[in-house]
Amino acid sequence: MKKRTSATKLAEQLDLPRSRGVEAVFKAQLIAAVAREVELTGATHADLANASGLPRSAVTGILSGSLQRVTIDRLLRLVDAAGLEAHIKVRRAA
Repeated sequence: MKKRTSATKLAEQLDLPRSRGVEAVFKAQLIAAVAREVELTGATHADLANASGLPRSAVTGILSGSLQRVTIDRLLRLVDAAGLEAHIKVRRAA
């Protein structure tokens, strides 16, 4: 039996489609990567806001872990502003 991914478990627990679970996990991974980079570089929320074109309050909310009304587009803008690249892998479902 194939091990279930955390995204699948999350979707089941919240009674959501699996795609929404994958989206939530993907968003959390992007946020965590940016937060790690902020800690390593000492960049401020204002620095990221200026580089990404997002309001500083939005950057602060996102980096505090809020997934409410956070789009993949905004997260990718933050990833770019932090000097990072995001990659995604797509594979055939089991």
